[in-house]
Parts: sequence; C-alpha cells; structure tokens
Amino acid sequence: MVSIWDVSHREPFAHGIELFNQQRFFDAHEELEDAWRAETGEARLFLQGITQVAVALHHYSTGNRAGATSVLARALRNLSDYPERYAGIELGRLRQQLRSFHAGLVEGASSNDVPRIVLSPPNK
Repeated sequence: MVSIWDVSHREPFAHGIELFNQQRFFDAHEELEDAWRAETGEARLFLQGITQVAVALHHYSTGNRAGATSVLARALRNLSDYPERYAGIELGRLRQQLRSFHAGLVEGASSNDVPRIVLSPPNK
C-alpha cells in the first residue's frame, strides 16, 4: 500500500495537501502536479485525481461552476477504485464529501462546506 511517506516526491505532495486544506487550491494544484509528474502506475492516477480535485475547487472559487462540475466528475472517476485509505489520506471520507459537493454543483446550490483532506495516521 502506498502512503504519503513512501510517495517519491512526498514534499510536494504533503505541501499540496496542506495548501488544499488552506483552500489555496491553485497553489495546491501546482504542488500536487509536481508530485504527479514524478510518479507512475497507480500512484500517478491517484495523484492526477487529487490534483483534479484541487483544480475543480479552484474553478468553483472563481465562479466557474461548469468547469468545477466537469473536472470534479473526472476526479471522482479517477479516485473511484482506490481503497478507503490510500496514500495516507482518508480517501473514502474525501470521496463522500466530493460526491455531495458535486451533487450540489449539479443542482445549482452554493456551498460553504468545501471538502477537506483528512490524513490517516501512519502505520507503525
């Protein structure tokens, strides 16, 4: 299993998550994209999905609901096959938040309840 402690470029990954949770979505996207570029296989697709979440929420923050809806749908597809906890993230919880947020976007609702990434404690 991959954890944030094992990902090749964990500094951009960890910093990207920190920026994401500060709702600095454009900056988070930049950091996460750096980690994504360095990866292959399942970690690469996972990082692509997380990066897409940051992009979608950046679109939302700038009023681009159509872009947010579209990119978030792709992100959810990319993250759908991963376990509940992956790469040190409570991914099941994040997917649930993202599905709810996406449904609100589709229905035209606005939300102050922006998804957050919750980290899992590392296995010892």
